[in-house]
Amino acid sequence: MPAIESGFAVLALWAVIGYLFGSLSGGMLMARAMNLGNLREIGSGNIGATNVLRTGNKKAAALTLLFDAAKGAIVVLLARAFAGEDAAQIGALAAFVGHCLPVWLNFKGGKGVATYIGILLALAWPMGLVACLIWLVMAAVTRYSSLAALVAAGWTPIVMAFTGYGHSFFLAAFLCLLIYFRHWDNIKRLKANTETKIGAKG
Repeated sequence: MPAIESGFAVLALWAVIGYLFGSLSGGMLMARAMNLGNLREIGSGNIGATNVLRTGNKKAAALTLLFDAAKGAIVVLLARAFAGEDAAQIGALAAFVGHCLPVWLNFKGGKGVATYIGILLALAWPMGLVACLIWLVMAAVTRYSSLAALVAAGWTPIVMAFTGYGHSFFLAAFLCLLIYFRHWDNIKRLKANTETKIGAKG
């Protein structure tokens, strides 16, 4: 029993650490540091890199993307190093939730794509590269960041299941479902052909 309780305590600790890391918003930090204004009043009102790009500051958008990906990766790598694979996956899930529902921003966060990719790169870097490649190809072809994210998130768990990375399949699949849920309004706009394309101000 003590061993079980100890194991649960370790996982709970990494869940808290993951959430706190994940709840740090790269977009809000960059907007404040570079005087970009209130992201909530720009474009879609989202705090992610795509909306930061609508300020016209490509550097801020790139740094936001890197920050939000890095925080997910850091949690996974630290948890794995200190507590093992189960803690890494729990920390990854918590970091994703923290990004989407940050306590500091009244639980109104981003959509999780950059953090998802960072998590994948740390869990199984080839799958992270697969997700990046799919996103880049879809974004280049369609100019829709949301559609690229949905396709990348949807295909990555499938690729995992058939390439020896099944240990992370369920986490990736669950995060995929959360990404689709977070993108529900985007999905409706894509169907209505009213979604904003990459680089557009609106």
